[in-house]
Amino acid sequence: MRDSHKPFSMQLDPELFTPATAEEKAYIATMRPSSTFFKDGMKRLLKNKVATISLIVIVLITLASIIIPYVWPYSYDKMLGVTPGRPVDSSYNNLAPFTYGKTELKKIEAGESVFPHIFGTDAHGRDYFIRVVYGTRISLAVGFFASIIVLIIGTAIGSIAGYCGGKVDLVIMRIVDIIYSLPDMLVIILLSVVLGQVLNVEGTILEAIGSNIISMFIVFGLLYWVGMARLIRGQILSLREQEYVLSAQATGASGRWIIRKHLLPNCISVLIISTALQIPSAIFTESFLSFLGLGVNAPMPSLGSLASDALNGITSYTYRLIIPAVVICLIVLSLNLFGDGLRDAFDPKLNA
Repeated sequence: MRDSHKPFSMQLDPELFTPATAEEKAYIATMRPSSTFFKDGMKRLLKNKVATISLIVIVLITLASIIIPYVWPYSYDKMLGVTPGRPVDSSYNNLAPFTYGKTELKKIEAGESVFPHIFGTDAHGRDYFIRVVYGTRISLAVGFFASIIVLIIGTAIGSIAGYCGGKVDLVIMRIVDIIYSLPDMLVIILLSVVLGQVLNVEGTILEAIGSNIISMFIVFGLLYWVGMARLIRGQILSLREQEYVLSAQATGASGRWIIRKHLLPNCISVLIISTALQIPSAIFTESFLSFLGLGVNAPMPSLGSLASDALNGITSYTYRLIIPAVVICLIVLSLNLFGDGLRDAFDPKLNA
């Protein structure tokens, strides 16, 4: 640098090049500690109170749906009034919250402790609370795995279409347009009915899951990837002409490496928000199909099937419809707010 005392002088000021002291080096080093993109994003996410509260709600609901069935004294498919070799005790059917059947009342009079039915029982004498908890687990699992399927298929196809372009992009986009032109719910119902009849999972490891849930995953894989693929394609079309992509191509990098290392990391905000919004969409679809009787296999509950069963006694037991509806609303709202928080925290363009 030039001498500050003589602005037009060509001589340099030697004082500007003196080595820094140890104290100055330590001060500069501690001004901003080294961090990563993930750590910075998590710090911004935790500063968002709405997103943090939504994350806490999602975690609590998920943990409750996983842990409670292992410690709850009642099973989701156990009819309390039915005992082999004895007449059916109908006093357990349609119990109000915190009430007991005849056998349980006798045990209480004898001094025994009986765990209460927090939400009462359904028309078949099954504890309603554990059915809501187990239904929440099923709905969350279906939403999560369906979103993973959509993410994988949509990201792969959208990346190929956006990066390759030309005839490849033309063919893929025409397929996307054809799928978009189909009536979603009608195709979903038809596929669910057909696949439910065709699939035979008896005697296999998939028997516990059920043919209806397997067919639901297939439906998501066949139909719901188009939205994700179109979003990823649009992002990659705008990014593939950037200088760093041209530089990678000039050095001989393969298209797969460029997509994985350069293009997809810059689409992270689209991936995050689309996946986060796909989970409640999948939950709604599963609940709708279960409401129509095309969802999970009985007696396994889901939030949609619980709402459907509650319609039979909606005037007498309105709370049975309100409870699963509130749980669905809480899950969907929390996921949407958390997805918005993730987008704001991890989008490199918003935090540039």
